[in-house]
Amino acid sequence: MSPPLATVATEFIDRPGLSEATIHSYELTLMPLLQQYGQWPTELIDREILETYLNSLTGLRYSTHHRHQAIVQALMNFAVERHYIRVNPIARLPRRKPNPQRGEHNSDQIIRYLTSEQLQSLYQALAKDQRIEALVRLLHRSGARISELLALNLADVDMKDCRFEVLGKGNKKRWCFFSADAHHSLQKYLKYYRHSQSPALFTAQHRLSQQINRLSYGTAYKSFKQLISGHPELEEVRLHDLRHTFATERVGLMGLEELRALMGHQNIQTTLRYQKVTSAQAQKAAQKAFQSLL
Repeated sequence: MSPPLATVATEFIDRPGLSEATIHSYELTLMPLLQQYGQWPTELIDREILETYLNSLTGLRYSTHHRHQAIVQALMNFAVERHYIRVNPIARLPRRKPNPQRGEHNSDQIIRYLTSEQLQSLYQALAKDQRIEALVRLLHRSGARISELLALNLADVDMKDCRFEVLGKGNKKRWCFFSADAHHSLQKYLKYYRHSQSPALFTAQHRLSQQINRLSYGTAYKSFKQLISGHPELEEVRLHDLRHTFATERVGLMGLEELRALMGHQNIQTTLRYQKVTSAQAQKAAQKAFQSLL
């Protein structure tokens, strides 16, 4: 018989590397579930039980409900990893849709970017893999496309001036620039983890043949998703979202033409998407204005 759900939840929350804020969020979210089913053997917690429980959370807004469901799914994935259960009973369970009668609507956030809290969690999760951390920091700090970074050779990178040249869409070359923290992460990867037998900036060694090749997107994506698994707040984060984050952070700090050049957009209309302020940003701006006026 598998251990009680409360025991599994304790192991899940006590994993190393979680921030205090994440632990607190997990505890608050899982408490109602554990009050009902904490003493049950985990293998007896089936899809019907969890679906009924999630449907009973009627007082939550749909976005908060999504977070609750993501954390419960992460808990059950953890139970699978520990071999307490064979499969996650709520794998691929559809998420609750917004209810217009309650004033709920899909967000006007058309660009997927990471918040400062998500970035903090992300870099904590990536600390175990210097290669992926260096790749992600370059994505975040340079605004380059993942395909452009993976195509780079070591000789293409100017470590002194923190820049590299890429061949973007339309066969147009452009310079990308990166920050001191990305430089530090990349330098550490180059010194201790990069395979010198390949000219590629990011390398990988085949597990069976031991052959050294250029890091592929598939391998990078798989490693990235494995590293962020168990972090519900990062569940839907994609590598491409780091490029969106780069652009969103710089809107208002530079002209659109300069941002267009850094991003490698052929059409200024593509860059203009980042000028659309989301509801969350507008609310923060309004609150800040009120504080300065009152």
